[in-house]
Amino acid sequence: MSPILSLSRRLFLFSAPAAFLAACAQTYATAFPAPLSEKTTRGWHVTAVRVDVPQTLTVSEAHSLVPEADIVWREDDPAGDRHQQVALILQNAVGAAVRGLKGRRAVELRLRVTRFHALSFEAETTLADAGVHNIQFDIAVVDARSGEVLAGPTHILADLPAWSGAKMREMRARGETQKSQISAHVTATIQAWLGIGPDNRASFVRLGD
Repeated sequence: MSPILSLSRRLFLFSAPAAFLAACAQTYATAFPAPLSEKTTRGWHVTAVRVDVPQTLTVSEAHSLVPEADIVWREDDPAGDRHQQVALILQNAVGAAVRGLKGRRAVELRLRVTRFHALSFEAETTLADAGVHNIQFDIAVVDARSGEVLAGPTHILADLPAWSGAKMREMRARGETQKSQISAHVTATIQAWLGIGPDNRASFVRLGD
């Protein structure tokens, strides 16, 4: 799980200088066990991507620097069911990752989300060169006909730096958003896990959520 800051530290962060923020940096990662064999995965075609976002995952709509919850997501999505919105983001990202699989065996990918903590707007606009999108889920591949588990369940960390301040304003001016950045990273991570894309496993140190 990502580090959770104490209440007093979270409140202090609103006025903390850059030196203090740097001192609070933590290690995050994109991580999973060894990728699957491309020889195997190229024999699959994906008929469904099923994403479960358990209702037990807590949601925060707090307008704060570091909301404390399993799910933190707003951006341009309207107020509503954040569990459903997160499921759709991941379903689309994973679907994009597997479009190149044209094998004979029909399979389904099944995901269970354990954390989706994007950067709050307050953090995006307050911080400079800081922040993390913390994405975690379990994934399995099952035969679409028999239900046989072919791979997993595997726990995947798909953390990525969340840009903030002037850097994110520049990216938004180019048409990039939190959603597009998270989606692209999840797509690349799934392709890496399936062995059909570059291995993007890496860790980084950054002030995060």
